[in-house]
Amino acid sequence: MTDNPSHLQKPITRIALGVSYSGSAYQGWQSQLSGLTVQDKLEAALKRFTTHKVSTLCAGRTDAGVHGLMQVVHFDTPLKRDINAWVRGVNSYLPSDIAIQWARAMPTSFHCRASAIARRYVYCLLESPVRPSVEAGRVGWTFGTLDLQAMQQAASHLLGEHDFTSFRASSCQALSPVKTMIRIAISQRGPYWRFEFEANAFLHHMIRNLMGSLLVVGQGKKPPDWMRDVRDARDRDAAAPTFSPDGLYFAGPIYPEHWGLPTQTAAYDWLP
Repeated sequence: MTDNPSHLQKPITRIALGVSYSGSAYQGWQSQLSGLTVQDKLEAALKRFTTHKVSTLCAGRTDAGVHGLMQVVHFDTPLKRDINAWVRGVNSYLPSDIAIQWARAMPTSFHCRASAIARRYVYCLLESPVRPSVEAGRVGWTFGTLDLQAMQQAASHLLGEHDFTSFRASSCQALSPVKTMIRIAISQRGPYWRFEFEANAFLHHMIRNLMGSLLVVGQGKKPPDWMRDVRDARDRDAAAPTFSPDGLYFAGPIYPEHWGLPTQTAAYDWLP
């Protein structure tokens, strides 16, 4: 006779959460021995709320200093709670720079990472002769004037399915450097620039490496077609240096409509 007979085990519920956070104070998403990661803080809050250990999986890990507009996580629990209680209750145990935006009970066939069909990032950049102050940590910074048309032309060479080795960190553990870039949108509002990226998946440091190369073109140091040459080189040394993480936001995964999950949070439209 087993210690936990199947007829006595509580049914398991899979919960999905939409989590937003400022990454400035944390060593990235993924749990570390220091405990100073977003995942560590979230799982500690979930443990206090549920009174049992909770292990979460996320849609896309973020590096130190990178923010999350709508990170999606899932976990399994035998605990039964009103769905809104997962938001209010867990938030009461979280630090002020991390907040659950929504919660949903999901079938066990849902997987926050494997069920996603695309992912989105936004990079916010300040163009100014003076470094940011009140926006420090929340925007990237360039003191040079940027050329919108040149950057758009350069970005066109990144659309579609390509080998993105030139924009891949040496520590990247992805099985393949081939990804499909679905959309890149670049816009300006006053001194602030907004770069939006959507792809089926991203490589480690891929957005920060793309940003470094786009800005080289935007500042007139390289022509737009240089981006095609960098792409085809499949060599990290061919691209510009990795850009700052400060203005990078994980805007969240995209799921097929039948899962019924939110597509974005209010902060997506709040950013410059």
